[in-house]
Parts: sequence; C-alpha cells; structure tokens
Amino acid sequence: MDINQIETPCYVLEEKLLRRNLSLIKSVKERSGVNIILAFKAFALWKAFPIVREYIPCSTASSIHEARLAFEEMGSLAHTYSPAYTDKDFPQILKYSSHITFNSLSQFDYFYPAVLRSGRKVSCGIRINPEYSAVETDLYNPCAPGSRLGITADLLPDRLPEGIEGLHFHTLCESTSYELEKTLDVVEKRFGKYLQQVKWLNMGGGHLMTRQGYDVEHLIRVLKAFREKHPHLELIMEPGSAFAWQTGFLLAS
Repeated sequence: MDINQIETPCYVLEEKLLRRNLSLIKSVKERSGVNIILAFKAFALWKAFPIVREYIPCSTASSIHEARLAFEEMGSLAHTYSPAYTDKDFPQILKYSSHITFNSLSQFDYFYPAVLRSGRKVSCGIRINPEYSAVETDLYNPCAPGSRLGITADLLPDRLPEGIEGLHFHTLCESTSYELEKTLDVVEKRFGKYLQQVKWLNMGGGHLMTRQGYDVEHLIRVLKAFREKHPHLELIMEPGSAFAWQTGFLLAS
C-alpha cells in the first residue's frame, strides 16, 4: 500500500503489529489456562475482528451497543458489565450476552427475574470493590473512597444470593503483573469465602502485557498459582489496550 494515496487524517493499523500482539496474548491464554477476552472500550475496530477472532474469539461489552457489536461482528456472545441497565435495553442485553455482571445486589435482585423468564443460559455475576487499587489519581480510581463501582465485602451476606455465579473486579489501568498480584492477594483476603461459592472470577482489564518491559513470565506464574489454589474457578481477563498497543500510527498532512 502506498500511504501517500491515503486520504488524511487517518489512523493506520498495521496487520503485522496487530498479529504480534495477538500472538502474545494467545500465548498467555494458553500457557496460563485463563480465558482472555477483548475489551471493546479500548479497541473496537470491527474491520479487524476477522483477524482478532483467529486468536481470541470473545469480548467484553459495557453497553447494549458493544454487546450488539460482539454478537454481530465478533460472532460471539458478550461478557457484559455496565454500572446501570434500563428496562428498555435489558432484553437486548440478554439476547447478546453469555455473562452479565451487576453492580450491586439490589440491581441483581431487580433484573434477575427477567434473566429467569428469558429462558436463556446467561451466567450472572456481581462486581466487587476490593478497596484497593494501584491507580494513584482518585478521579480514575474505581476503589476511591465513596466509589459506587462494585460492592465491598462488608455489604455482602455470608452466602451469595442464588443465581450469582461469578465475581468481577476492575481495578487496574495499563498496569503490571505485580499490581495484579497485589490485587489478587487483597481479593483473597477480603472475598475468600465468596470465591468458594462461585464458578468464575473476572479480573477486569488494565493488563498491558504487550508493552515493552512487561513481565509476561511473572504474569503467567501469578495466574497459574492462583488457579492452583482455586481449581474450580474459571479465570477471565479482559485487556483492551494490550490488543492495539503500538500497532499503528496517525497519518496527517
């Protein structure tokens, strides 16, 4: 391709570089035994999805539109989380999702009857707030004091309500494997008894494993060690930036 023939301004994605990232992510998935899915909030270039699907077939959505994108362009059902759902949108969310994470117990109680009535096999989870994050700026810290993103351990009953099959935390942002390791330690200490009651743990996004200097081998060791302690759990990661990290450039004139 002659880049001089491209109308500008234009973002140019280089397939070779995208495949480089995808190969690394797939390798981490296979070596660690963890399910890795694509977060659309960081990379939703649907024209590239046929390439992405060769390596990673599933995705996470944070809105009805992203869930529809997963269904129509990725060809798979989404792992969906949003701080709020509406009565109008929720039937479509159900249609396009394999997993739905709720932000609170009251939200779960409100929408779970609709899940049951739908007859669809949708796995429901609850977002937890570990009250720990390596993010230093409170504006971007989902665990900052007063945060309403997820539920803290002290607000959960001893037994999770019937129908909750997973826990989901999202506390990282372009972070290292060492920050994930610290987060998992906190989650085990504060939510250990709940890990025994669920089928899956979603570790959210922010895992920038394709950045130069990221300790991929340490990440794999951390994930394997956690799986050995909790062999009944399906572990899920949903990086976003890691997919597209340094895979192209902005062409201008």
